[in-house]
Amino acid sequence: MISPEQFEKEIELIIENAIREDVGDGDHSSLACIPSHANGKAKLLVKDRGVLAGVEFAKRVFQYVDKDFKIDVLKEDGDLIKKGDIVFYVEGSSQSILKSERLVLNAMQRMSAIATKTAEFVQKLAGTNTKILDTRKTTPGIRALEKWAVKIGGGENHRFALYDMVMLKDNHIDFAGGITKAIEKTKLYLNEKGLDLKIIVEARNINEIKEILKTEGVYRILIDNFNYEDTRKAVELINGKCLTESSGGITLETARSYAECGVDFISSGALTHSVYNLDLSLKAV
Repeated sequence: MISPEQFEKEIELIIENAIREDVGDGDHSSLACIPSHANGKAKLLVKDRGVLAGVEFAKRVFQYVDKDFKIDVLKEDGDLIKKGDIVFYVEGSSQSILKSERLVLNAMQRMSAIATKTAEFVQKLAGTNTKILDTRKTTPGIRALEKWAVKIGGGENHRFALYDMVMLKDNHIDFAGGITKAIEKTKLYLNEKGLDLKIIVEARNINEIKEILKTEGVYRILIDNFNYEDTRKAVELINGKCLTESSGGITLETARSYAECGVDFISSGALTHSVYNLDLSLKAV
């Protein structure tokens, strides 16, 4: 996984790029009709129900835009929210509030939606030993925000990107000439490069699981697109020799059944690629 320092850098880059993209050479709407010395106050109003995410990110955006902002936080990341709740008040330069508004809202609406969906999966899996994971199926450029939201919702992060874990999937295996060759080549490569990365290998059927188990050094087996019966067989076959992960079209409705097969993890791209933003608004007070 990426280090806290790398994650912080990702967040800084997201803010810098988003402000560049949105503000450009100036917020001319505000510059045209609001004096530079004018101060104002706004509240973040909830118009939906779910799990709140993005408060800490919003604070960083406000700090980036104007260090003189005063922020009074009433609701924290991870809190349950409902229509009519006020998350925070922000007070300071009116121009700066308007410059920050869209980035704060876009991020918090999406992060809250992801946290809400993740929390639903976590609730479905309650009482099992299975944890819900996200994937790399994220919005380009804001992966750090979306994975942050998964954590707020009670889920866990899979690898952040291509560089912090090895995942040998079907195409890697086929291009490498088979599972055993792919694993052995990977181990040799990591040794030559002096890299300490975990190896996950995807299996498409029981026979591939048997082949994976013949080779040492695999951290987790990805049991991909298996039905419930074959998933149970796979878990029994693996028998704790490495961790197990179910994936492939698993929904909120089917997640519990896969967890009851005994897998350690379930990964779902739907946590980040199939959500509807929670309705939030920033209103002048």
